[in-house]
Amino acid sequence: MTESFLSAMGLDRPETGDDAVVPFTLEKLDTRGRIVHLGPALDAILSRHNYPAPVARLLGEAVVLTSLIGSSLKFEGRFIMQTQTDGPVNLIVVDFDAPDGIRGYARFDHDMVVKWAEEGKTRPAEMLGKGHLAMTIDQGPHTERYQGIVALDGNGLEDVAHNYFLQSEQIPTQVRLAVAQMTTRGDHRPRWRAGGMLIQHLPPSGIARMPDLPGDGDFSNPETADPDFVEADGWTEARSMLNTVEDIELADPEVSPERLLFRLYHETGVRVFPALALEERCTCSADRIEEMLANSFTDEERGDMAVDGEIEVVCEFCSTAYRFNPHQFHAKH
Repeated sequence: MTESFLSAMGLDRPETGDDAVVPFTLEKLDTRGRIVHLGPALDAILSRHNYPAPVARLLGEAVVLTSLIGSSLKFEGRFIMQTQTDGPVNLIVVDFDAPDGIRGYARFDHDMVVKWAEEGKTRPAEMLGKGHLAMTIDQGPHTERYQGIVALDGNGLEDVAHNYFLQSEQIPTQVRLAVAQMTTRGDHRPRWRAGGMLIQHLPPSGIARMPDLPGDGDFSNPETADPDFVEADGWTEARSMLNTVEDIELADPEVSPERLLFRLYHETGVRVFPALALEERCTCSADRIEEMLANSFTDEERGDMAVDGEIEVVCEFCSTAYRFNPHQFHAKH
């Protein structure tokens, strides 16, 4: 394989490590995508709260999916993924603070998690349960938020992502997510890490190579589905190759994004773009919390919050504790 070929494909560079997203295109297959490796950033998010393993794995998947979608934002803002369900993990919130910050939090019923684990129901989809998932794009205080909502009906986040893009944006999408704990020699504890890959069928503008999707994205709905629909060959090949990826390949620190992409798509060609570094970063601050306490509560309510003369607020994401004197707000406001 010539150096000029590798250079043209963006593969003649050091392999990307952890906590980064790598964009790519499969031009011959009319497909683009992103692949992410998360190591220390994910381990910090999951280890901080000492989640039970099934809860940590589900939250890890949500962090991976949010990183894949949020990293596509072309502006400074936030992409927020939130689930509310009846499952053992009844709430998940993951924020992507563009261009590179990620944080996440899960709320769960401990007794329910233990009971379901005893029954062998520990898959992420089972932990999630039924409810809804909301994806929100927030471009700042002077713009309207965009929000898309999709039902959670006992399916995992991979299936939910497929349905979301079909229904809300009419874009065929395939997602793979993998989360694992791995131990390295000399380390005192297993570390959480993960990988994920998202591909979308996006023909060049003006060239209709794939028939229109059903109006609601539901191929099984006889009222909207086109009986003559035929999937584009390029998209069939792209997603079929992605479906061959094993979880261990996505999460393995020894299999870089470039190495995996070359392994999957070297025959048709893959063009890889510069990696986007990610970091675990919380957006909480003393000033923000002070402003919230000042504007959202009365003097009486703040007095009721105080314990031993202090109001303590603990960030659910990063566990940082902030303490305030309840009388300082009366003096300032």
